[in-house]
Parts: sequence; C-alpha cells; structure tokens
Amino acid sequence: MLFKLLFAILAIPGLFLAVYALYFFCIALVGIWRRAHYAPAAPTTRFAVLIAARNEAAVVGNLVDSLFAQNYPRDLYEVIVAPNNCTDDTEAVARAHGARIFRPQGRITGKGEVLRQAVDAIALRERFDAICVFDADNLVDPDFLARMNDAFCSGAAVAQGFRDSKNPRQSAISGCYSICYWMLSRFYNNAREVLGLSALVNGSGFMVSCALLRRLGGWNTHTITEDYEFSAQCVLAGERVRFVPGAIIYDEQPLTFRQSWKQRRRWTTGSLQGLELYGGRLFAQAVSEKKMVCFDLYLTFLSPVIQMVSAVVGLLSGALMLWQGRLVPLHLLILVAAAAGGVLISAVSCAGAALAAVLLRRAPLAGMEKSIAAFWLFMVSWMVITFVSLFSRQKSWDPIPHTASLTLDQMHRS
Repeated sequence: MLFKLLFAILAIPGLFLAVYALYFFCIALVGIWRRAHYAPAAPTTRFAVLIAARNEAAVVGNLVDSLFAQNYPRDLYEVIVAPNNCTDDTEAVARAHGARIFRPQGRITGKGEVLRQAVDAIALRERFDAICVFDADNLVDPDFLARMNDAFCSGAAVAQGFRDSKNPRQSAISGCYSICYWMLSRFYNNAREVLGLSALVNGSGFMVSCALLRRLGGWNTHTITEDYEFSAQCVLAGERVRFVPGAIIYDEQPLTFRQSWKQRRRWTTGSLQGLELYGGRLFAQAVSEKKMVCFDLYLTFLSPVIQMVSAVVGLLSGALMLWQGRLVPLHLLILVAAAAGGVLISAVSCAGAALAAVLLRRAPLAGMEKSIAAFWLFMVSWMVITFVSLFSRQKSWDPIPHTASLTLDQMHRS
C-alpha cells in the first residue's frame, strides 16, 4: 500500500513533466513547417551599432569591416566600439578600421554595464531610431541591417537575428554549440515568431528601438546574463521579442569542454537569477492579464527547475523499484535495463534533433558527425551544470579568448 501511494505521488510531477515536454515539442514542430517573414521596406531606420569589446584585437577589425560592407546606406548607421578592461590593442584596431570609440567609465564587470552607459550616452541622446548589438568576435551578413530595417518598419520594437557559427566543424564542442544555436533559432525563436509569442534576445545580433529603451528607462539589466533578463523586461512591458531569420550573424564558438563549462555556468547562473527576479512577475501578468506571451516565457524560465525535478523524479522512481524488489537480482536487472533503455532513447532523440537542426540549416554533414553523436552528452553535462549552479552561483563574468580571425569570404570558403 505504501509503495502504491509513493508511486502515485511521484506520478503527479511525472505527468507535469510530460505535459511540459509535449508543449515545447508541439511548438518546435511549428518552427519546422513555417518560417517568419517580413515585407521588404525602404531603408529609413537610423542604427547605432554597438560593440562591447574586451581584449578582442584579433577579431574586432574583421567585425567592423563586415559592418561597413552592409547593403544599407552608409549615412543611416554608425559603428561604435566600446573597449573595456583591455590590455591589448582592441581600441587602436577598431579605430584603424573606421569605428567610433566609446570608452565606458568606472569599473566594468560585465557587458550589461557597457550597454547601460552606451545607451544612455549615445542611443538616447543622439538621433538614432534603434540600436543593434554585437559581440566583437562576430561577423555580420551583408543584409543584416536591411532585414532589421524591414522588421523595424513592420512595427518590431525588439528583434533577434539568426545566430550562426564561424567554426561549427572546428571541434566537437564548437559543433555542439552550433547545433544549439540552430535549434534555438528554428525550433524556439522562429516557432514563437509565427505563433505570435516572444523569441529570446540571444546575446548578440539583436535590435532594440530607442523608443522602447526610453520607455524602459535605458538599459537596466542586473544579472550575469543580460540578454535573458532583457527578454523578460520587454515582455513585461508589452513588447514581444521578434525573430528575423534573414538577419544573420556568425559567432565564434568555444573549442574545449573547459571553456564550455565556464560559459554555460555563467548562462545557467543568469537563468536562475532571471527566474528569481522575473518568474513571479511573468506568471502574475500571465494570470491577471491572460497573456500567453508571459506564460510561455515563464515556462522557459522554469527550464532549470524542470531539469532538476525530472532528475529527482527519475532517481526516486528507481529507488522505489529497488525498495519494492528488496534488491532481488531480477528486479535489479530490470531496473538497470530500464535505465539503459531510457538513456538510449534520450541519446537517439538528442542525436535526431541535432541531425534535424543541421539539415534544416542546410549545413554540410561532413565534419559534424562527432558533434551530432556527442550532442546528448553535451546536454547531459548541462544538467550537471544546472545542479552545480543551484548550490554555487558563478559570480564573475570570465571572458573566453577569441582567435578565429576570419573575414566573411574566408569563412565561407573554409
């Protein structure tokens, strides 16, 4: 009787987890069959292009060059590099390639502080309609600003572009990152755009109107992942984040597991901070104002907690089976077989999703085999990172060195 009671209790969160997974799966399917689109518009939007740079002398020049090669009127945008905490020639390189320099004041501990100062001093005081934000290691497709102009002219106040990779085949880890971004763009951001929900601001390659920044009182993020937090601020202010698939940027991905661990620890810490700061408000607004956009983002913010609940439910279910079987070898064998089957199904599902992301991106399979096969381990390691971050938050923003000094032409030929 006790066993049945405990099993029934565990079935409640198990059912919730199943519904949660089904919800995201069904939305992801929409991202496969439909694609966001914006009507072409005449170039009228004045962009301030902001780049926070910390010891990026090796790559920032190529980014600036790709921005000056935009298929967009040169008098409608300005490229502004904000070097901070630099011990190399980042500022000199950026200036030599034609960028305007903005020097943040005081002690800078993260990208959000750079954006706060740049928005206050430039975007809200000078004659710009919107800002576009990039990381110094990015390369930008020639049509990026034109596609963001289309979105802005259609009424988008905040929009995320398609975040692609400079080095998807350089290592298994860089390939796993690339797959993550392809999946995020197609299965999450694109699906929500066509359904009228909110995409996520994703670090770089995004646009925000100056009018929205004024409504928000400038750039005011406080967590270690400013993009995640800003997404919540926009939704709570009544503006969903739009997704613009034709606005493409290329990002340099980490090569080693150690670099990946540090970066994902920061991301996970920031997502937990975001849940604490905005989860309650998103849920309250979803209920009080019946806003599906808020509820959908709230479910996204819950993902670290969902990961841990699913792990706990799985462990407790296994413990109950062992207890009921009193460690009889046959029962133990059945439990091991069930666990192995679950792992196999998870691995195959992850590999299938990874393969689908590669094919939908029309990326060459050659060189991606190891990343596709290892993708499930990459995701399992993220669960471990979440568990560690629940008890030990990362407090500092540690930069990852970028060395892939490629131009757009060199990247496309590689």
